[in-house]
Amino acid sequence: MARRIIIIGGGAAGFFAAITAAEAGAHVTILEKSAHLLSKVKISGGGRCNVTHAPSEAARFAENYPRGQRPLIGALSQFSATDAIEWFARRGVKMYTQEDGCLFPVSDDSQTIIDCFLKAARDAGVNMRLNAASERIERVAVGFCATLANGETLECERLLLATGGCRVASMGELAVSLGHTLEPPVPSLFTFHIEVPWLQKLAGIVVADVEAGVPAAKLGERGILLITHWGVSGPVILRLSAWGARKLAELEYKFTLQLNWLPELNERALGETLDSRREESPAKLVVNTPVAPLTARLWEALVLAAGVPRGTRWSALSKAQKHSLMKQLMRTELPVSGKSLNKDEFVTCGGVKLSEVNFKTMESKLCPGLYFAGELLDIDGITGGFNFQACWTTGYIAGKSMSV
Repeated sequence: MARRIIIIGGGAAGFFAAITAAEAGAHVTILEKSAHLLSKVKISGGGRCNVTHAPSEAARFAENYPRGQRPLIGALSQFSATDAIEWFARRGVKMYTQEDGCLFPVSDDSQTIIDCFLKAARDAGVNMRLNAASERIERVAVGFCATLANGETLECERLLLATGGCRVASMGELAVSLGHTLEPPVPSLFTFHIEVPWLQKLAGIVVADVEAGVPAAKLGERGILLITHWGVSGPVILRLSAWGARKLAELEYKFTLQLNWLPELNERALGETLDSRREESPAKLVVNTPVAPLTARLWEALVLAAGVPRGTRWSALSKAQKHSLMKQLMRTELPVSGKSLNKDEFVTCGGVKLSEVNFKTMESKLCPGLYFAGELLDIDGITGGFNFQACWTTGYIAGKSMSV
């Protein structure tokens, strides 16, 4: 007789688990509280859907998860990025890999992934119910009984909670009601607000290689920086926000961001570079002669921010001005006053405590027959397709385990 399974949450992890279990012969029902399935998949990657990241050995791949790294090593050995790529390929979804390792469907349209899931779920016989909020879950003789908002009750032998990230603790209340504890939820993957006029005037500039740090939280990253109308973003900032999610929350998102615009040069090399400018171009204005690879606009802004007057020529640059310019180039200090979401995406740090879950099966250690998958767990990755891969991996393991 087919296993009766209820999956609460019609998102990425819930669908992956549902399809896996149904294709193995289980009778699966997805309960989605909203009127839309896979809504987060729809907006991910700016509507393109960054499905996963370029495959690598499990331990190395797991290094991209600030929380969940250790238990994911074994899980990724069961279902890796390579497995995910092949899973989608078998269902007609081809992908391409960007230079940064991010994989997208060749259509560059998240609807391709949604259509793939919906077809696979229908073909496997998954029952998908919308506007079906689960208000209460109880243990019963057969397994579990879910009471919906309209008073309807549904029973199952095995239950999967895949309700998504706990933006607030109440979003994990079903897990708590079944005996689990939540790590406090705080945002991860966010951009920084910086209200500095000279920086805001540079909105739109992308700097390919910057060292960014938060001394107060002992954080440091290196990579691409994007200057925005509200502050700074880009991969280097998103990695800082992911690895420092809890520390930055403790600082109430008010701290000093330090930027090194020329990480390839040490202090001595930079000093020699500026000295050579003085010797080779003494009559030229400092603001008009940028040091590569900085753009003319960014260089001009940094020179003026260092207190070097616009009309200063290299021959007239004083030792104090040179010192100030070097400090600005290597240790620009910017006051962060808040945060914003990365585009329309929301990734949380926090969720069901990982020590309470068996990652070989994704079954609860506290409540037999209860399973977890996706962002409800205290797992989050850096930007680049890692959060979706965690959904595919935990969803696959849960789906496979529940159907047995």
